[in-house]
Amino acid sequence: MKKRKIAIFASGNGTNALQLIKHFKNHDHIQIGLIVTNSNKAGVIDIAKEHNIPVSVINKSLLANNSFMTAMLNLYDIDFIVLAGFLLLMPPFLIKLFDQKMINIHPALLPKFGGKGMYGLNVHQAVINEGDTESGMTIHYVNEMYDRGKIIFQAKCKVERKDSADKLSKKVQELEHQYLPEWTEKLVMQTRFI
Repeated sequence: MKKRKIAIFASGNGTNALQLIKHFKNHDHIQIGLIVTNSNKAGVIDIAKEHNIPVSVINKSLLANNSFMTAMLNLYDIDFIVLAGFLLLMPPFLIKLFDQKMINIHPALLPKFGGKGMYGLNVHQAVINEGDTESGMTIHYVNEMYDRGKIIFQAKCKVERKDSADKLSKKVQELEHQYLPEWTEKLVMQTRFI
């Protein structure tokens, strides 16, 4: 069986990307084949270089370019996509091409606190402002709307009255680091590839 290759799309520091890279480093059946980012200043670029993983820096118009994206993903033989803090909306052609083979991680318990603009500390501040007593992370399939795809898995943590958005972010990030690699592996291994 050939190794399944994952492309990680990330816009920021790449902490979840790093967890995935470490998890699959010596895996028999899965490897990280490509990092895609929309920011040439993203920390995920340094992580990719450190681990000898190819990087593609794209912009919104390249992401929307069917022939470019399809050719790039084919060039690297990508089978599965993980959005790990990627801030651009995925185009319909990619969602169709990677139907049930593209997941996103979101730092809240969807369907609450999702949608455009709900990323990073914005999410955690919204949870605190709402007075919720729990938060967490969600792994879901990607569809045409931000954070609206079918939910695959959620993990929860308590929100304490004294929590700042930064402190809550760290709690949720621990859950992400714990569960994203394991669920990615599970999903890739159970997906049929033609």
